[in-house]
Amino acid sequence: MAVKKGQELELEITGIAFGGKGIAKVDGFTIFVDKAVPGDRVIARIGKKKKSYAEARIFSIIEASPDRIKAPCLYSGLCGGCKWQFLDYAKQLEYKRMHVEESLDHIGGIKDVKVHPVIPSDRVFEYRNKMEFSCAEKRWLLPEELGREGIEAGFALGLHVPGTFFKVLDIDVCHLQKPQGNDILRDVREYMRKSDKPIYGLRSNEGFWRFLMIRHSTAHDQWMVNIITSENCPAEVQPLAEMLKKKHPNIVSIVNNVTSRKSSVAVGEFEVQLLGEPYLKDKIGAFEFNISANSFFQTNTPGAENLYRTAKDYAGLKGDETVVDLYCGTGTIAIFLSDSVKEVTGFELVGSAIRDAENNCRLNGIENCKFIPGDIKDSLFNVRKKPDVMIIDPPRSGMHRDVVKQILDIAPERIVYVSCNPATMARDLEMMKDHYDILEVQPVDMFPHTYHIESVAKLRLKK
Repeated sequence: MAVKKGQELELEITGIAFGGKGIAKVDGFTIFVDKAVPGDRVIARIGKKKKSYAEARIFSIIEASPDRIKAPCLYSGLCGGCKWQFLDYAKQLEYKRMHVEESLDHIGGIKDVKVHPVIPSDRVFEYRNKMEFSCAEKRWLLPEELGREGIEAGFALGLHVPGTFFKVLDIDVCHLQKPQGNDILRDVREYMRKSDKPIYGLRSNEGFWRFLMIRHSTAHDQWMVNIITSENCPAEVQPLAEMLKKKHPNIVSIVNNVTSRKSSVAVGEFEVQLLGEPYLKDKIGAFEFNISANSFFQTNTPGAENLYRTAKDYAGLKGDETVVDLYCGTGTIAIFLSDSVKEVTGFELVGSAIRDAENNCRLNGIENCKFIPGDIKDSLFNVRKKPDVMIIDPPRSGMHRDVVKQILDIAPERIVYVSCNPATMARDLEMMKDHYDILEVQPVDMFPHTYHIESVAKLRLKK
């Protein structure tokens, strides 16, 4: 049977792909169906047709999968924040584990490696400690609002519709953040709505109000608010800061990042301190961290502790080891390991992250960590002595081949590979499997209701 664009087909969803789309087959031809769950029987409309596959959207559900649940969020299926709210959480974990196994097998050619059941997130909702909301001149209408008279479409402060940069849903409640975060969001929206300053147009690149970023400290139940504007205007943003502080006394930091750049990134060219401290404090395990508005910090704090405890366990530390931490970022893993090793040396490209790492060491009274800035494929030559353990926590894109080659030349006895992308983890481990035994992999869920999954792999040098 030929599959054509625009065609409506009755499909049985039999699997789920990495990326979260359901899989159906028509005479052996693969169709990826958005927002579908294995076990669904649907009428789907073909939207894109390629030589080896097609993509489709559900037109109607004939019979729902037993794993399909009612999503609590009004914006489920429309918002790009989380795409699996309609899938039972236990099943989410099963599919995430399966995606790790399949990536190792199909991409890395790595078979018969123990992939453990996923360590679940401590919280399924209200787990994010950082949310970023975009401003837009017009809000994206909900399906039930289309065609109705008198619907107000002006101004949005919320999250993007998937696959777009200018379509923004005006979010009233996001279940991924604490309820007080939603209160802060509403207060800022109301202030912006009454402001004489215009909302920034995502296509016109004109206007004042651009983004709102909210951070929460899990350890101390305190908040940071970062208001991103296109120009510095204290007369407009200072009253907003004072209003927020009055209504929410546990806001300990309010900053204004200012950027005239056209790129849709909520990072300022410079920062103005409006009220309180320039940072927020939070803890992972026994260690405390200062988090500035633009510094990286894992967005699920209890999940980060689960991840780091797994990495520490896989490192097999006895207290006298020297450790090299590649892609160390702000030093969170190095600091987490510091009480169980002789010395940790971190390598990181971003200079501001190195400064944060050094400041966090001082904050915790740690003296056995040092950090080397620069591109890792160039700076790794500074490793003169073979470390006992190497921690590798690369970005989503994985490691550069030159870095892999240098790691194999250094040949540490033990490697712990921490991954946020099963596909690039499988690719990197494939380049190392002739030199290292891949003993086991532990997935850790830090992003419920998304297909994203962290994993920790334990490697040992072959004898």
